[in-house]
Amino acid sequence: MWSDLLALVWFLLCWVGYTRYAKKRSASEICLASVMHMYRCEWMMQMMYRDNRMSDMSAVSTLERNVSFFASSALLILAGILTLFSYLDQAIVLFSDLPLSVEQTRPQWEAKILLLVVIFVYAFFKFTWSMRQVGFAAVLIGAAPDANDPDIGEAEVRETSERVARVVSMAAHHFNFGLRSYYFALAVLAWFVSPWLFVAATTLVVLVLYRREFHSSALATLMASRSGIN
Repeated sequence: MWSDLLALVWFLLCWVGYTRYAKKRSASEICLASVMHMYRCEWMMQMMYRDNRMSDMSAVSTLERNVSFFASSALLILAGILTLFSYLDQAIVLFSDLPLSVEQTRPQWEAKILLLVVIFVYAFFKFTWSMRQVGFAAVLIGAAPDANDPDIGEAEVRETSERVARVVSMAAHHFNFGLRSYYFALAVLAWFVSPWLFVAATTLVVLVLYRREFHSSALATLMASRSGIN
């Protein structure tokens, strides 16, 4: 039992700690989040000078559909997890035959399933809030003034474009939080086999997330564009 508690504490420390670390570091160093915000600022600046903004609205609609897909998926996964309570005895027997598996009681299994429920409820709230923020961005794009109007000053153009970009970036951050929930939920699956495998899986998830956000080839490619680093 103490090993399960230790594994759970490590899991929470890794999730919360990495989230805080990534947020703090993205404010001062180059990473996917900071580079993509630069691109969004450039996008919204270009949007301000376009007479026809249908392409911008189409891009926002695509973002909204992507977030909506994951929000719907979170609900479907939740339904599947809750259904597992009805087949818990069969699941315990199935996992007991796996290599490295340790003997576990029914209350332990129920606690682990409950953790998965909490994770996907959290993910659902993050995805739906991200979806609403994308909707806010669509409204701001529709309400943005025409930068070609001589009565509109350069300061107002820049301020408006940065405001819309910040809203889109906030939506992206919450979408990212929801995606991280999926990654950490996969680590929880290892807990059904062994608490030590759970610790290893959690550590691996953090390493994968860190590499992708701070040292990935995608980041290097984005940085290679001059417009992305201006």
